[in-house]
Amino acid sequence: MSKQIILNAFDMNSSMHNSHGLWKHAESKRHKRYKDLDYWIDLAKTLERGKFDAVFFADVLGVYDVYQKSKEPSIRDGLQVPINDPALLVPAMASVTEHLSFAVTVSTTYEAPFGNARRFSTLDHLTKGRVAWNVVTSYLPNAARNFGLDKMIRHDERYDIAHEYMDVSYKLWESSWEDGAVVEDHQTDTLVDPHKVHEINHEGQYFSVEGPHLSEPSPQRTPVIYQAGTSEKGREFASKHAECVFVGGPTPERIRYYAEDIRERAVKHGRNPDHVKIFSFLSVIVGETTEEAEQKFEEYNKVWSADAAKAQYGASGYDVAEFEKMDLDEPFEYKKSTEGGQYKAATLTKDAPKKLTVREVLNRFESIDRNSVIVGNPTEVADAIQFQFEASGVDGFNLNHLVTPGDLEAFIELVVPELQKRGLYKKEYAEGTLREKLFDREARLPDDHPGKAYAFRKEVVR
Repeated sequence: MSKQIILNAFDMNSSMHNSHGLWKHAESKRHKRYKDLDYWIDLAKTLERGKFDAVFFADVLGVYDVYQKSKEPSIRDGLQVPINDPALLVPAMASVTEHLSFAVTVSTTYEAPFGNARRFSTLDHLTKGRVAWNVVTSYLPNAARNFGLDKMIRHDERYDIAHEYMDVSYKLWESSWEDGAVVEDHQTDTLVDPHKVHEINHEGQYFSVEGPHLSEPSPQRTPVIYQAGTSEKGREFASKHAECVFVGGPTPERIRYYAEDIRERAVKHGRNPDHVKIFSFLSVIVGETTEEAEQKFEEYNKVWSADAAKAQYGASGYDVAEFEKMDLDEPFEYKKSTEGGQYKAATLTKDAPKKLTVREVLNRFESIDRNSVIVGNPTEVADAIQFQFEASGVDGFNLNHLVTPGDLEAFIELVVPELQKRGLYKKEYAEGTLREKLFDREARLPDDHPGKAYAFRKEVVR
């Protein structure tokens, strides 16, 4: 069988995600219903009907406040605020599905590894092994202040913390409990054999954790590890730890560059590059006819919020309001580095297909970027997806949706059958945990993954 597309629905437990201003569209339901558990239950059933592999839940821990040095533009347009905890949705969505999996974003910068390890073991148990952790280091200045810091930890140090955080997590998941520790022995009055449960006694630069892990081993032990990052530090982290990597880029060629670089780095870490799946961003507006799709695009543009788009770009550390004071016809390039999200900064500079002027950069925020969204009838959309899939070398996509749930429903009804007809998309789910589905192998980490080095070995336990 030829390679098939792995597809995640890119979402947030929030009023709006990346659909700036589209809460004003007549068919938008998410900002009214995201607090309603039935909304998420219905969405889970819809996605499983469309054979989606997973829901990829993004998350943030603060308000975007770099643009105009104010929180007001973000709050006014509902830019990822209000927002609730995505992890709490997973058990309910899992209870009405059999195969749909769930990738949950949690930051290594602000949450302690001990509690996070228990959270993911719990989710892995409750979903029967259908959970992944999207590892992020967080980039919003407001998030740092929310957790008691005067300013953000520097970009590169955030990744140093993340590496140690992963080591602690692997020790808790892989070595603290032996398989078979729960013995349920009535004759000796022993439910759990204490000799098979071990402290981890981690003492590092950033964390001190005694253990043992409080949860018994879940179906996958370690959840599938996702990571998103195209900076130098981000790619190095991904190549060592991640099993699924979300990369961005304005062209298939640039995405392929990042994909190949991460796989090459994985080999240097002693990993099989086939054990790393690469995902890129996908945004689709589809209609039964080209004219219908174009009409949708125009309707969406009428309610688009340029201010919200500018506010989100502030995650790069740059205030778009400052660009407006520059010579509009001079080439656009950064004068200094920031501690913000380097991917967003790169999209308009080193990753752009051509050098942009300040005017061209500012124009990008004023409407939906036609270069970043596929608009057309089912055949046209499938053609474009197939081209991106083959030209970029990715394994799948995180599918954005501008009007929810309508755009997801249209994709399932119109595009999925066309992709299936071409052999590019599955007609039935594989059995097993998320890791088994993704890699067609056992539920636990492979031997070449660094986390497996912490797997329990009797001879090294003191």
